[in-house]
Amino acid sequence: MIAKLTGRVDTLEADRCVIDVGGVGYLVFASTRTLAALPRPPAFAQVLIETQVREDAIALYGFLDAAEREWFRMLTAVQGVGARLALHILSAFSPRELAVAIRGGDAKALTRAQGVGARLATRLVSELKNRAEALEIPAGGESALAPSPAFSKLEEDAVSVLVNLGYRRGEAAPVLREVLQRLGPEAPLEDAIRACLRELAPKEMRK
Repeated sequence: MIAKLTGRVDTLEADRCVIDVGGVGYLVFASTRTLAALPRPPAFAQVLIETQVREDAIALYGFLDAAEREWFRMLTAVQGVGARLALHILSAFSPRELAVAIRGGDAKALTRAQGVGARLATRLVSELKNRAEALEIPAGGESALAPSPAFSKLEEDAVSVLVNLGYRRGEAAPVLREVLQRLGPEAPLEDAIRACLRELAPKEMRK
């Protein structure tokens, strides 16, 4: 079983990426949160892997941290939740947000995830509440369910604009992070978007 991949990011798509390890490209499905946090090709990245073997295929699912992978395992243990749906849920919620919603019995919040209706949300709360509570550490400590880096309002607004312009979220978000490192987190939205468009333009158009 493959448990981790370390290699160059070859391609980034809406729901998957390809990691080149020694000349072999591994197709890895992932949440939009993980894809947005990956560096732009051809930078190196390390991705934790959950391997699922079926009669007709072997599928790899990737995560940037152990918390997200653990939640993927917990979610797919619930009846009616396959791997793709689990990734939709992890795209809508960080591990910490999932823990808060499930521990609090907030089934309605879970319906924000694509493909999760009221009945399934209730089942998720019912079946995972005890496990979510067991992951909680004593007050005053830092939760093991550390979320992936949160997007600021500026980042969310800028990524939304870039997606509306036709770029993939997994493609636009890493570029935006790099731009804001140069311009600073208080950069005007318009300046950040212009800088991103320059970076995202084909090389021949940058001259």
